[in-house]
Formats: sequence, C-alpha cells, structure tokens
Amino acid sequence: MSDYEQFIEGIKRKTGIDLALYKEAQMKRRLTSLYEKKGYKSFVDFLRAVEADRDLMNEFLDRMTINVSEFYRNGKRWEVLQNKIFPKLLAENKRLKIWSAACSTGEEPYSLAMVLSQHIPMSQVQVLATDLDENVIQKAKNAVYPERSLAEVPADVKSKYFSQEGSFYRVKDEVKRTVTFKRHNLLKDTYDSNFDLIVCRNVMIYFTEEAKDQIYHNFSKALRSGGILFVGSTEQIFNPARYGFEVEDTFFYRKI
Repeated sequence: MSDYEQFIEGIKRKTGIDLALYKEAQMKRRLTSLYEKKGYKSFVDFLRAVEADRDLMNEFLDRMTINVSEFYRNGKRWEVLQNKIFPKLLAENKRLKIWSAACSTGEEPYSLAMVLSQHIPMSQVQVLATDLDENVIQKAKNAVYPERSLAEVPADVKSKYFSQEGSFYRVKDEVKRTVTFKRHNLLKDTYDSNFDLIVCRNVMIYFTEEAKDQIYHNFSKALRSGGILFVGSTEQIFNPARYGFEVEDTFFYRKI
C-alpha cells in the first residue's frame, strides 16, 4: 500500500472522510505542500501528527476543502436567480425550502437570503447551509468578512445588510437569523428532501466522476419536482437527463 493510500485509510478511519473520492493529483499536490510546510517527510508521518493534534487536523480540513468564496460570486448568475428563478419558484410555493450545500464561510447562503429578500420579507426567508468543515462553519456564523469578499455586492445591498467595522464588514443580524448552519458530508451523510432550491457551486470540480455522479443523483432525489439545482460556472452538467434534470438556464437545472 502506498504512502498516500495509507493516509487515505487513516483519515477515513479517523474522520469518515473518504479522500479517494477526491481527484488524486489535485489533493496530493495540495496536501504535500501543507505537510512539507509543517516539516513532515511523508503522508504517513503527517497522518500520525494529524491524529494526535486537533489544530493540525483542522488545518488539514481547511486545506482539503478549499474555502474560496465571496458574495454574489459570478454576479450575472445571481441576477438570473433574482429575476427569473426566484419569481418562478415563489409562484409555485410561497415558503421556499433552500439548501446551500458546501457553503464554505457563509457568503453564499447570506447572498441567497439577501437576493430572496427582494421578493419576500427577510423575516420569512429560511436557508439551510452545510459544510464538511467545522472551522468554516464557525467563520460563517461569525459573519465578518474582508472588503474583497464584497466586491460584487450591489451598493444598496451593501449599505442595507452590512455594517462596516474598520476594513471588515459584518452581516447584520436580520440576515444572520435566516441561515441555519450544520455540518454535512455530501459523500456520506443522508440528504433531506423536498427542497425548492439547492445551491452547490465551485466544489464539484474537486471530486472524481464517480463521486460527482453520486452527488448529482442525491441532489435530484432531494429536490421536489420542479425544484432547481444551481451549480458553479465551471460545473456545467453535460447529461442532465441522466439525473432527471432539464436545463432551466445556464448553470440552473430543473428537476423534471
């Protein structure tokens, strides 16, 4: 068994996370740079250290899950969500069930709440937001962000829903109250059902084709008929019918 295979096995035993379902070349490159920076010589050495040191385990999880996020990322897609997708969904159901999957540090679910509040009162908005990494969930709950994370936020939204604290911006409590954060492993845990909208963007690119296939099937089962899956700008689904989807708009798929 190779050094990396032993590492995969140990991490799965310790955390339940199966690194074999992530693209190997990308993951190995990312984790090798981490263990070398920390002064370890091999994956096996690094595994022993991670098992014994909670802080190092958290750093490993951070590196593994690539937490790159910002508000209204790829702004044109959010305009489609606001002007086309939400009005259509709200015509079918006044209280939407929404899931931001692999939500990272919270920019996405808070963006969803802000966009939806253009159509219904903020007090009626509810978003479930999940991630594998407890660290990023904590950051998401804190809801304080550097200015660069707000680069695509419209000026009126920025003044209405954020308060400035030095060079940082804090999401206001009325927005924070709309989002419920939970830990969830897309590759292992059960999915809730009957969602109107599932948003999962810029994470599928890290998974193997087999893992992606499994997740898309699970998303399809978790959506109600007519519900929408919103994916990232590098994650077009080339065979949507395989999962019971049809194209609603670019990067939006409707469950048939």
